[in-house]
Amino acid sequence: MTDYATDFSPGEMIVTAGARQLENNKVIFAGTGLPMVGITLAQLTSGPGIIPVFEAGAVGPTLDRGLPLSVGDSRTTSRANYIQGLNSAFELTQRGFIDIGFIGGAEVDPYGNLNSTMIGDFPQNYMKPVVRLPGSGGAGDMSCSCTYTILIVQHEPRRFVEKLQYCTSMGHMDGSKDARKKAGLQGKGPKRVITTKALMGFDDETKRMKILATMPGETVQSVQDATGFELMVDKDVYEFAPPTQTEIKLIREVIDPTQIFCKR
Repeated sequence: MTDYATDFSPGEMIVTAGARQLENNKVIFAGTGLPMVGITLAQLTSGPGIIPVFEAGAVGPTLDRGLPLSVGDSRTTSRANYIQGLNSAFELTQRGFIDIGFIGGAEVDPYGNLNSTMIGDFPQNYMKPVVRLPGSGGAGDMSCSCTYTILIVQHEPRRFVEKLQYCTSMGHMDGSKDARKKAGLQGKGPKRVITTKALMGFDDETKRMKILATMPGETVQSVQDATGFELMVDKDVYEFAPPTQTEIKLIREVIDPTQIFCKR
């Protein structure tokens, strides 16, 4: 019998869900923040053969020197297979060697397009936005070239919007047939969206976001109520299993004991 935890935060739930979506022996390009926690948790549980790639150029580190604060942190180089810089990391992506890009953002639309640039009227207020966000970093390139992307986003109506205020990273664009191919993008686009309320995928035909599973304590209706657009619902929607005691212990005691990214 699985020893599930009963005391966990939304951040710990989203990280656990993220880790469980990462297949062993895959090459995964990691964004800053929760994706790094998710990759580390996966390496310590079901995916010891996962090969992380970081924007600053480290390929295949184990992250055993403590949680990096960013993708340029020296701790991303711990026991790396090799380190050849930013250009080398993105060359791998453009040549099709990255299986999954694991990224986040401030806004996401029904087709998995992401905004991590600005909040405010674009283009007139681009230089003086209401909020200046961190920007693309490498996420724009990852969304274009990785075989698939997995998005990890806090679930709030202001984040899940019908229309982005700025498109930083391409998802399925407008959802039309072969939209990505026509735009010259080699990757297949977002495969999963992991939030504090649900695990979601995309409809094969329309490319619109759909609920695959609800997080513990949530329902299809509560997920929809926290979303600024109409979600599709998979016919086999299920309740996602909560974190195990082992997963929570690893997050709290090994991966992020100072709560840099997983607040409690």
